Amino acid sequence: KSYYGLMAAPNTTARMLNFLRENQITDMAGLQEKVAEMYDRRVDMGDRLNRIDGRLHMLDEHIRYMGYYMEHGEIYRQYQQIKRPKKQVEFREQHYTEIALFESAGRYIKQHLNGQTPPLQSWKEERAKLYTEWVALSQQYLTLKEEVDQAEIVKRNVERLMSRSEPRKEKNRSRGMER
Repeated sequence: KSYYGLMAAPNTTARMLNFLRENQITDMAGLQEKVAEMYDRRVDMGDRLNRIDGRLHMLDEHIRYMGYYMEHGEIYRQYQQIKRPKKQVEFREQHYTEIALFESAGRYIKQHLNGQTPPLQSWKEERAKLYTEWVALSQQYLTLKEEVDQAEIVKRNVERLMSRSEPRKEKNRSRGMER
């Protein structure tokens, strides 16, 4: 019959039996518990991925602004050393982007570091470590997601098989032949 019918495809039945055997599941409660446990693991792993992703974005911002600060610091020093206002305005117009990026980076660093020396190298090291962890965890998450999907299919198939094998209650039908 169909994929979801009583006579599932042989490979589906084999996968279903393998899943039940590998996880030592002998009853419906055990199957439901296993699927719920897999969902919980997937949610926990997704939460960890989100936390790592958030930290990676923050580190990227820190590193980017530190890059602006370091890259355009010399132009900004030159700008500040100009004593004549007209020359200073002219210099700022010529180097508007560099000066704006430097000033923006300075505000960002001041706001996020509270006057501490920016630990650029440790940020880069932390980012590299977190990215490696994120990649490995993403791979595990995708694998677990596929396993959860398969477990859900097994659960649905077992539920269908069980519902079809239960004896059907016959309805008491009276066809107008009362005596």
